[in-house]
Amino acid sequence: MPQAIVLSIPEKIMFGAKIPRPRLNIELKKELALQLYREEILSFANARRLAGMNKVNFHFLLGERKIPRQYDVDDFEEDMGNLAKWSAQQ
Repeated sequence: MPQAIVLSIPEKIMFGAKIPRPRLNIELKKELALQLYREEILSFANARRLAGMNKVNFHFLLGERKIPRQYDVDDFEEDMGNLAKWSAQQ
């Protein structure tokens, strides 16, 4: 099992959060993933893994929060190349 980093947040602070206690861990991971992605600290793949979401749902979450995708010309060209390879195999 991979090592994990544990973040300690005082309960007193979290009692004031408007997150139901059973969902606290999940929601905090999503919020952290969104912020780290927004700041270009984490890639899309790692941010969605941290959030515990699949690609489609993480894309929807980014859209809901109006967080722009980190996608440039190099990414586009790589996707087009991959699409061409996939198409040639069909």
